Amino acid sequence: MCGIIGILGRHEVSPQLVDGLRRLEYRGYDSAGVATIDDSGRLDRRRAVGKLVNLSDRLVHEPLRGHSGIGHTRWATHGAANEVNAHPHKSGPVAVVHNGIIENFRELRDELIARGIHPESQTDTETVALLTASFLDQGMAPVDAARATLTRLQGAFALAFLFEGETDLMIAARRGSPLAIGHGDGEMFIGSDAVALAPFTDQITYLDDGDHAVLTRGDVAVFDRNEQPVIRHMARIDVGATAIDKAGYRHFMAKEIAEQPVVIGDVLSHYVKGDRIILPDEIDFSQVDRICLVGCGTAHLAGHTAKYWFEQIAGLPCDIDVASEFRYREPPLSDKSWFISISQSGETADTLAALHYARGRVDRTLGLVNVGTSAIARDSDIALATRAGIEVSVASSKAFTCQLAVLAVLALKAAHDRGRIDDQQLAHHLADLRAIPALLQQALALSDECRNLSEWLAQAQDVLYLGRGALFPVALEGALKLKELSYIHAEGYASGELKHGPIALIDRDVPVVVLAPYDHLFEKTISNMQEVMARHGQILLVSDAKGIAAGAEGAFATLQLPTGGGIFQPMLYAVPMQYLAYHTAVAKGTDVDQPRNLAKSVTVE
Repeated sequence: MCGIIGILGRHEVSPQLVDGLRRLEYRGYDSAGVATIDDSGRLDRRRAVGKLVNLSDRLVHEPLRGHSGIGHTRWATHGAANEVNAHPHKSGPVAVVHNGIIENFRELRDELIARGIHPESQTDTETVALLTASFLDQGMAPVDAARATLTRLQGAFALAFLFEGETDLMIAARRGSPLAIGHGDGEMFIGSDAVALAPFTDQITYLDDGDHAVLTRGDVAVFDRNEQPVIRHMARIDVGATAIDKAGYRHFMAKEIAEQPVVIGDVLSHYVKGDRIILPDEIDFSQVDRICLVGCGTAHLAGHTAKYWFEQIAGLPCDIDVASEFRYREPPLSDKSWFISISQSGETADTLAALHYARGRVDRTLGLVNVGTSAIARDSDIALATRAGIEVSVASSKAFTCQLAVLAVLALKAAHDRGRIDDQQLAHHLADLRAIPALLQQALALSDECRNLSEWLAQAQDVLYLGRGALFPVALEGALKLKELSYIHAEGYASGELKHGPIALIDRDVPVVVLAPYDHLFEKTISNMQEVMARHGQILLVSDAKGIAAGAEGAFATLQLPTGGGIFQPMLYAVPMQYLAYHTAVAKGTDVDQPRNLAKSVTVE
């Protein structure tokens, strides 16, 4: 969620901090700030509510000097989005930035107030600064004060400390929330992820959970949760892969929707060679008795789609869970079952907690992630890359379809391992899968039609999405996208559930988007559509040529998708759902890439 950047540099650091924060905007935020130490050792800060341009404007009029600094984009948890609650938080000679939640901050705050130390903000983070300053007042050195503070904290956090008078010192710590260290030539950097650090270095060390690090310009010392010195692996990142550029598109989301044929093609070329599936040798489903799929938001809906594939093709029972409910439900797990966690960032707090619950209770854990160095990738028995590349827009598009592509490969591998399909049938399904990128390219041509329909949708207060089978989760995803981007209330339903409640909402002002490829479920879905039209509901039918020819009579509008893809059609039908939400948001004038209240990487519960 929140973004952290820290620099011990050789140049004026304020512009660099803002540049690093700009690369973290995709995580979502509602205020931002920086703190620096000038050459005399003086610690000062600037903060602003809203977009980074507001912080940049303030720094023009009230510049900060210095070669050492920390910066932060805040997504409000404790306390409103205002300047008082914005980071960095400062208490006397210490400034702190923080991603996460300090669960025992009220207890610590009450303790501090009892000692006459009073907070100015409503945040949990200020308590960290106040506590560290109190240890400094007791005569502790900065490193010892930070360590003493860390021992008192409960919850999930990534933290960076800066101290007045210390122009060559920064302390970083993580517990739960991700944090990386960048190594430069006589410079050191910290960041929430490699994206923020890419302009400065390609040498990255990821801190393990419970680590803290003491940084100077010439060195970094890392200590584990027991305060024992440890060596953490330094990796070289592909700076090109972290490039953030709209490439001429108006919004990142438009660019990322358009990239789907290419990235899906990359996924398939990585995991499929001819008529063979290429996966780690440990992935053998022949003795697996159940699959448990877990994710949040769009990742959960990707798993929901894959449930149909695992069960229909592989005959493998499959549970799908919302990660935030999974571990609290305390589900019984079989030692012959596999657990698959799905997360774009690989740092989603609820999904990571669900993975930790499953470990030791199941035979094997798999992590489907877009960031190979993430916590879920490291903590899973096997990590599979979804290979979507950097996705800047908060609302997921290409990450969703890449997740579907990897899950489709896994479902086919399971079906083959379990003898449910032979080599010839596998080759047929793989041919359908390899056809998806070209079909996606055709689906992109619907953008203009979706733009034309957006004026209609933008007038609605409620929109329903209907689908059957594996298109039901895509209906859910379409509704989720419209809510995220345009702030229009939308709900997705299984078509057969229409008569069990949602039909009460139907009138002339409620658009109903119906996903109905011409398949064995088509007639049933069209029957539900007729029930909507009989009550004056306005239908947008999304189908292929046969489906539109057979069922479009009486519909308000249609969107025609190409025929093909076999059972993997949900990937095609995701595209018009994305475009409808995107163009409706543009029509309404909302912030497409950074919708209000949302964060890209949800690293707190």
